[in-house]
Amino acid sequence: MLMRRPARPLRPGSTVTDRRIATVSGGPVTVPDPDRLVHLQFRRFAGCPVCHLHLRSVVRRHAEIEAAGVREVVVFHSSAEELLRHTADLPFAVVADPGKRLYAEFGVESAPRALLSPRAWGRSSAPCCAADGRSSAAASGSPRPTSPAAGSACPQTS
Repeated sequence: MLMRRPARPLRPGSTVTDRRIATVSGGPVTVPDPDRLVHLQFRRFAGCPVCHLHLRSVVRRHAEIEAAGVREVVVFHSSAEELLRHTADLPFAVVADPGKRLYAEFGVESAPRALLSPRAWGRSSAPCCAADGRSSAAASGSPRPTSPAAGSACPQTS
């Protein structure tokens, strides 16, 4: 399915309109949150091993992140059913976006040339997750991913 770009995609510094987004656990999450900062992460597919490693590091520091007044919201381009198999134990909001509507709205789209960008290589040792798994709030103090074990790079391309 071809995704159309929104008429006015978000740019750095843009104000995000209030919205309630359904999570895979069934409850909604409000973005932006009126009471705290939101660290909105866009990830690859549900079973991405590098994304899994990074999210485990966020889970380890979840209490510290919450104490700093930051709410984690993680968006995947997988179905809710697939995500539940991989993310049921995560202590933060997980959003299924199989049609990549939020990705398009926030300007998080993949392209083969993204793998060649120096920005993609500087954030993660796995270009597939850096190219499509960018965070909209990298300065929020969330932990950086650790180097993945040999052979754990994502096998899937967009």
